[in-house]
Amino acid sequence: MKAMVYERTGDPSVLQLVERPVPDPGPGEVLVRVAVAGVNPTDWKSRRQGPLPAGWQIPGQDGAGVVEAVGEGVDQELIGERVWVWEAAWQRPWGTAAEYTVVPVRQAVRLGDASFELGACLGIPFLTAHRCLTSGEYLPDTLRPGALSDHTVLVQGGAGAVGNAAIQLASWADACVIATVSSAEKAQLAAAAGASAVINYREQDVVAEVHKLAPDGVHGIVEVSPARNAATDVRLLRPGGVVCVYADDGGDEVTLPVRPLMGPNARWQFVLVYTMPKAAKAQALVDVAAAAAQGGVRVGEEAGLPLHSYPLSATAAAHQAVEDSVVGRVLVSADE
Repeated sequence: MKAMVYERTGDPSVLQLVERPVPDPGPGEVLVRVAVAGVNPTDWKSRRQGPLPAGWQIPGQDGAGVVEAVGEGVDQELIGERVWVWEAAWQRPWGTAAEYTVVPVRQAVRLGDASFELGACLGIPFLTAHRCLTSGEYLPDTLRPGALSDHTVLVQGGAGAVGNAAIQLASWADACVIATVSSAEKAQLAAAAGASAVINYREQDVVAEVHKLAPDGVHGIVEVSPARNAATDVRLLRPGGVVCVYADDGGDEVTLPVRPLMGPNARWQFVLVYTMPKAAKAQALVDVAAAAAQGGVRVGEEAGLPLHSYPLSATAAAHQAVEDSVVGRVLVSADE
């Protein structure tokens, strides 16, 4: 099979297209012929920093394709199923930037009739967003239509991949979703994703605008830039509200005022998809799969998530695009 491999850490030039034997699925595993792979920031960060426990790595956590073989103990009826794959390269060398990948069976989720492009987008961004929308004291443990009715959610950075996923999932669950963005173009994307209101933080007072829509504050904040937004977030939480931090854009340290957060019994929740509690991740998989099956989440410009597609041989360029913070979702197709 063709696979994109790196044997040392560094810039995108360390990625090399090579021929590798198709891996055999072990007990409890499935072999997936990859149709489309997603590229996430974690892919290029791992490429730069390692580690390389196997001495080599195929990058790519997310992807979608068809099950072609199963290992011992796995139902043979899975062969031929269209699936989406998550965390393929987490502590394993077999990522999705290849014609085939092998993963534990629980990491291959039935995709149904949804497109491979959608499937390749569901992993890290949507599982992260689900955790952010279900981690508060007054937020539900599971998402479904109606689960967030009477809730207001603020998504800081609504044009990013996780921001888009959070808007779509919260809208599917019937929340009032407010998103912040930095430009008119990004405002159009956040609105297309389903945001009820969009605030350009470069031109508008976020606190004043949010309070017009939610005088008592918001139930939850999905936060991409905690260092920059902490002071704003503190002023926007309702009693029992939560700020869910999934990135450190703009700074890696946060200063919080104690008393203003004690009064409302506020919560700050930090989120990393790889290490989130097993029960929370299991529920996220169920809910995200349901949202995809019901048409509650979409991809493409019309869903606020432009797609940028590259052939497998151009994976280095795909990595560079993500590293350069391209707006939208970068995909790699196994078909040249």
